[in-house]
Amino acid sequence: MAILRITNPTDTRIDVYARLTEHQLRNVLEPERAVMIAESRFVIEAALAQGMEPLSLLLDERHLESMSNIIGTLPPNVPIYLANREVMSQITGFEVTRGYLCALRRPKPRTLEEVLIGARRVAVLEGIVDVSNVGAIFRSAAALGIDAVLLAPSCTDPLSRRALRVSMGCVLKVKWARLPKPWPMATVDILHGQGFACAALALRDDAVRLDDARLKAHEKIALFLGTEGSGLDKKTIDACDMSVIIPMANDVDSLNVGAAAAIAFWELRGRSQPEEPLAGTVNSLDAM
Repeated sequence: MAILRITNPTDTRIDVYARLTEHQLRNVLEPERAVMIAESRFVIEAALAQGMEPLSLLLDERHLESMSNIIGTLPPNVPIYLANREVMSQITGFEVTRGYLCALRRPKPRTLEEVLIGARRVAVLEGIVDVSNVGAIFRSAAALGIDAVLLAPSCTDPLSRRALRVSMGCVLKVKWARLPKPWPMATVDILHGQGFACAALALRDDAVRLDDARLKAHEKIALFLGTEGSGLDKKTIDACDMSVIIPMANDVDSLNVGAAAAIAFWELRGRSQPEEPLAGTVNSLDAM
């Protein structure tokens, strides 16, 4: 394998890390050439474990030895770029978390029908453009037994660098699909055809509590979540079979969508799913 030192942040060999926009990385016109960036050792390990194709590795030079086990698994044609911390910061425009970056080929998109095979609990996201919220939702979905995440056309890219990092690589572990237009009826019709009850997490006078037994009686549930502030669009709420609320105290009427998703996923998880004890500590999202 080639280990190459980068001393100039304008070196064109590392353009993928420094000068390509998220839109350019996605390469809409040639999806088979699209790239994603894994940031942090944990996310890189998760991506490789899921069979993602590595294209190159960019490391703070201090981490070369500690990454030897991962480097040893890479194909010999994958270049390893090394830079000191100052150059790394200049390349990316910010202090890189722990100094680990990896460019990988984006996975082939799945269709809605593909991700619904065998699914009983799915999350449907509308209009969520904050990458941290999307990453947090995917992490909760993986941890709490959600079988698939569906993204409306208005949602941000879950394979963006920060969404991947906040999710701790869980975007690569949970099945997901970008939804078709017209939104939302095309999706609701498909979900109904697959036997899903569609529930909107929304404040309505006729909304049922999240812990209502009638909700849990459904074998298949698709939970719709909207952006903070405006929430779900009225036409989306109207298209759903019911509205659901999380009971709250102290005149608080809403939660961050990431927090609300975690609560809802826990309450709606499939009871047949094996449960494992929670770890004693919670990792900081920025610790890796």
